Amino acid sequence: MLAAGRIYTNPNPQAELKQLFPAATAFSPLAGDPLHFKAYGVDPKTNPSAQPIGIAFWTTDLVPEEHGYHGPIHILVGMNMTGVLTGVVVAYDSEPYGYFSVEPPKFAAQFKGKTIHDPFRVGGDVDAVSRASISINSAARAIRDSSRMVAKALLPAQAVK
Repeated sequence: MLAAGRIYTNPNPQAELKQLFPAATAFSPLAGDPLHFKAYGVDPKTNPSAQPIGIAFWTTDLVPEEHGYHGPIHILVGMNMTGVLTGVVVAYDSEPYGYFSVEPPKFAAQFKGKTIHDPFRVGGDVDAVSRASISINSAARAIRDSSRMVAKALLPAQAVK
């Protein structure tokens, strides 16, 4: 069930989900606790025993209090079932310097392949951007914290170790 105070971003992110999981043939609706989409390599309608190949979720659903300089940064995160990020999509932001901080494709690209165990430290494994440190730090924290929350709640125990 969707929370009453949910921050809505994109009610039908099919193109973004396909970007995060190119091999997927089907996606579940946004559901569960925590709220998430499941990506399937085989359509569960034709094969009911199909297991998900990954999970996608909005950072704003998991860490709604995490704000950049001007407000929440709406990020859709994809993660496979072993805790490796398949990518992120920055869907919306109202950051004054978003056009050179969180919006460029290279910002999102640096998260692909990171694991839930990586530090997500700006200036370390996440590129720092001069004059946009609040936005970059907030986005990195949102991706890190929400990924770890989803992994703990939904992934097999061996992936979270």
